[in-house]
Amino acid sequence: MSELLYKEETFKIIGLSMEVHRELGKGHDEIIYKDALEVECQRSNLPYTRETIHEIEYKGVVLPHFYHSDFIMFDKILFEGKACERLCGAHIKQVVNYLAASRLKLGLLVNFGEDSLPWKRVIRSEAIPIEEIDLRNNPCQSVKSA
Repeated sequence: MSELLYKEETFKIIGLSMEVHRELGKGHDEIIYKDALEVECQRSNLPYTRETIHEIEYKGVVLPHFYHSDFIMFDKILFEGKACERLCGAHIKQVVNYLAASRLKLGLLVNFGEDSLPWKRVIRSEAIPIEEIDLRNNPCQSVKSA
């Protein structure tokens, strides 16, 4: 069995995400969790950039629209945070697209909107083909604040 890609770094990021979730619980807007995660990154001296722009090139032309990933951590892990009822295929597709645009190998998809903190590792070379994602039984739903 091969070693997980960026195992120690992933463990650190998930630990910080769990701390944010433990403190805030579920029900906040996405941006609140991302702000709190940024505080945790700063306090733990975890290297990151926030709202990184990823340009898309088409036949030698950089397109006017682009992707914004939530965080790039350790200069090699793309982090995408959600605050929804549950993760769905469209969220995975988003991370796959961001990985392709950024040329990074690993993406972490984390959902702060559930009772526990579900997360998924998405590896660019082994990413789920988009046509295999079944959205009928896994619709994206936003969390409604109380």
